[in-house]
Amino acid sequence: MKSRSSAPLSALVPAVSCLALVITLVACTTTVPETGRKQLNMISPSKEAALGLSEFQKIRKEKPISTNATYNATAQRVGRKLSLVMPVPNAEWEFVVFEDPTPNAFALPGGKVGIHSGLFQITKDDAGLAAVMGHEVAHVVARHSGERLSQNVVAGAIVTGAGYAMNRDGRDGALATAALGGGALVATRSFSRQQELEADQMGALFMARAGYDPRESIGLWERFAAWKNQNGQASKMPQFLSTHPVDERRITELRAYMPKAMAEYKGGR
Repeated sequence: MKSRSSAPLSALVPAVSCLALVITLVACTTTVPETGRKQLNMISPSKEAALGLSEFQKIRKEKPISTNATYNATAQRVGRKLSLVMPVPNAEWEFVVFEDPTPNAFALPGGKVGIHSGLFQITKDDAGLAAVMGHEVAHVVARHSGERLSQNVVAGAIVTGAGYAMNRDGRDGALATAALGGGALVATRSFSRQQELEADQMGALFMARAGYDPRESIGLWERFAAWKNQNGQASKMPQFLSTHPVDERRITELRAYMPKAMAEYKGGR
């Protein structure tokens, strides 16, 4: 004997899943320090720190550490000053220069900061390095990594739920899910650009509080843009599919934000 309730119950699955998702989103909404932006973050700070420590240990095993005394001294000097003003709870600060010619740097939850030796050709001085390090640690303070993971989880859940509903209605589920997946990709990449601009602003505040002129951050990004053009690194990807804002936009927005950052700069008073 067939059950008459199986079909109606299965039809409720998407609705119940959506309700559970909405409740989760509301419960996991937090506020970004300094900017006051509301964000979704399903990852606890302790979990973020554990992930950051694990990843940093892997990187230390895979990448050679620089023996350049000047680079290491600069990284420790700037890092020490910034660590006093950057609010990373229970941070175990570590500033490591890796031997890598690409001009890059990164910060991981828990206070782990990596700087590529190739970055010093662009930073030029302590203030330039403070601009980069302040920006990277701002990602940690704003908990952007947990936010990105949470966004990916939600995007995946939405695509899966929509694909289920369309299949149930007899539509071409594979095509619809692929289209929705593309839309989710654009949304998450756009969100990454917002995070980058937010980190620019927060980084300017941190370097100002540490005693570095935040106006130097503008010069840093101008030098970075010039380096990319000279080395054929200028992105050919359309901005709406880029995870980072184009240089002109980030420089323009930093200039507009500079009065607020300068108000935090004691050396400018």
